[in-house]
Formats: sequence, C-alpha cells, structure tokens
Amino acid sequence: MLLVTVSGPDQPGITAELTGVIAVSGSRLEDVEQVVVHGQLTLCMVLSFADDREARVLEALRATAARFGLDVASREVGIGAPITAVQLAVTVFGDHVDAVGLHAVARVLSRHGGNIERVHRLSDTALSALELIVSMPGAPDEAGVRELRRFLLEEAGGRLDIAVQRESLSRRAKRLVAMDMDSTLIRIEVIDELARRHGVGDAVAAITTRAMAGELDYAESLRARAALLAGLDVRHLDELAASLPLTDGAAELITVLRRLGYRTALISGGFQFAAQALKQRLGLDYAYANTLERAGGKLTGKVLEPIVTPERKADLLDLIAQGERIGLDQTIAIGDGANDLPMLERAGLGIAFHAKAKLTAAADTAVSHGGLDRVLYLLGLRSRDVTELLGSA
Repeated sequence: MLLVTVSGPDQPGITAELTGVIAVSGSRLEDVEQVVVHGQLTLCMVLSFADDREARVLEALRATAARFGLDVASREVGIGAPITAVQLAVTVFGDHVDAVGLHAVARVLSRHGGNIERVHRLSDTALSALELIVSMPGAPDEAGVRELRRFLLEEAGGRLDIAVQRESLSRRAKRLVAMDMDSTLIRIEVIDELARRHGVGDAVAAITTRAMAGELDYAESLRARAALLAGLDVRHLDELAASLPLTDGAAELITVLRRLGYRTALISGGFQFAAQALKQRLGLDYAYANTLERAGGKLTGKVLEPIVTPERKADLLDLIAQGERIGLDQTIAIGDGANDLPMLERAGLGIAFHAKAKLTAAADTAVSHGGLDRVLYLLGLRSRDVTELLGSA
C-alpha cells in the first residue's frame, strides 16, 4: 500500500480532482484524512493496487496536483493494525494556549505512552482552546485518567485548564446539566448579601468559617445562619431576586444548552426565592433550593424541611435524570464548594468551577479561568458553533 501526502495552498476542487484520478484508475482508497490550517492543505490518502498500476497512478496524481501548485510525497506503508488503544479527548483551554503550554501537555502525554492523533482548534480568534485526540496504551481506568489529568495540570503550572475524558459516544451524548447557584451561576453568596442587609454579616461569616473547618455540618450551619436573619423584611428578598448578578458566560451557556436540547437544572443549598427568579429569567427546566419561612412580611429565621444538603443535591440530580429518562453517564454537574462534591461525583462529568483546591482535585475536571461558557469546550463545541447558536437564539 502507498501513503500519498499532498500539501500546499488550498482552493476548491483539489479533493474532487485527486479522488477522480484514483476512481478512474481502479485503485482502492483504504484511508484518507484532510486538514486545512491558515489556507494550507494537507491531504493524506492510503492507496492499494491490484496490479502494476502504482507508478502510473502516482504519476497522474503528481500531474494533477501540479496544476494546483501542490507537492506530492509518497511512501510504502504496511496494513494498518486494528485499533486497540483507548482514545482520550484532552481539552486544553485558557486565555492563550502558547507553545510552552502545548509543549508541557505533549511532553506528559508522551511520557505516559500517549500518541497524539489529532489536534483540533476549538477557539476562533485567539488560540485559547484546543482538543487533542490521544491514543493511550492499555485501558486506563478512571483513577488512571484522573492521575493523568493531575500530571498534565502540574506540568502546565496552573496557566491552563485541562480536561481529560474518554473519547466515546457518551462524551458527546450528554443531555442534562445541573449547576450550583451561589458563586457558580451567580457571582454572589445570597445568604451573605441578606446578612449584610440585616446587619449580621460578620456573625453569619463566623458560622460559615466554622462550617468550612468541619465544626458544623451543612444543615446545622444553615439553620444557625438563617436564625440570624429573623425579622428581615421580605422586600429585601424581592429586591435581591430582581438583581442577581450572573457569572460571566452564564447566560451564553444556558442559551446554547437550551438551543441544543439539553435539560437544565439549578440545584442549590441556597434559597428558593433566588433559584426561582433565575429559573424564570434563564428558562431553566428545574430549580431546587431551601425555603426560608415567612410570617407577617418578615423572615422567621427558620428553614423549611427538607433541607438541600450535599447528599440531597446528588439525590435530586438522580431524581431529575430518572424523570427525564436520562442515564447518569449523560449528566453534567457544575459547582464551586465542598457541598457540591456528592453531586459532582454522581454525575457523568463533574466540573469544579473556580473552586477551592480540594474540590478541583476531586472533580473530573475544572474551569479555573474565564466564564461559565468555557464549559462548552468540554462538549467539543467550537467558538463558531457557539456564535451561530447564540445568533439564532
């Protein structure tokens, strides 16, 4: 068999003419790949021949290519072996993916026996997102994939976000995205803002600190903080619900997901009045959060049961998926805090968003630079796809 590589300036009609030569020659096309980078074409074809036509076919291909100003190289190759390696999709993204960053990624992959089969640019203007399809020897399990990502992140030195996923049908068949609210879908912590308006900001912050130190469980800390809000006029809730500041890229993410037919859910340990406002504002399909008890136009300081604990967040994701007849491997969960970990672990893909180091390390992947819309790179979407979908929304 013969590997023919055609390269040079691209223009319409090249592939049609070259494959026409092969078609009339009676040769057999065994494999083909083509890529165009900044107007430069590289077309690779593997051909087999039933008789002594090889020289004549190659001569005809060279003559045809010359009319387009193209170069042709050829060499003998053996019969391709069946694919046995596991393929991974490695998404590399940040403000700019430079040669230093790509070299770091490629070096780690090489050390682990990975072979980069394809590099695909996802971003349009700046080189800020790449997808690498990598063949790995053997069959690395989930722990192996997670370890490889850790090595990649360490080598990149925190300059880039890197996701490692199995290149399988399920990666491109996600159907449900669930996300946390406070410091994820919106830029603030609602309870902190309510506490500030009620003049108990420091007291609430002190309880939060104890909870983060492991001195209080989530439900206990939530009740303690809500108790300090007793007497707050409910008009503050309405005012806050009308002006919740979205995280950068949040509106774009939700719009694109809806256009693509994804189901979307907000699952929060925060408060339902804010969650419902966001559900209506963004067109989310589901919104679950805690309910603050009211009486006489003021908060009583109590939280109604059931409280959305970390475990309940995971159970709600499961419940929504079952109701929608969606497998958990087809779900994505996004969060920033330790209370999101069970939900991220339950989902097919758990994403830590601008999160603390502990959650970032435990999640399947992380977005630590840029806005929520960068999650779309993990679905294999290109910037041009996103622009088109936003323009048609």
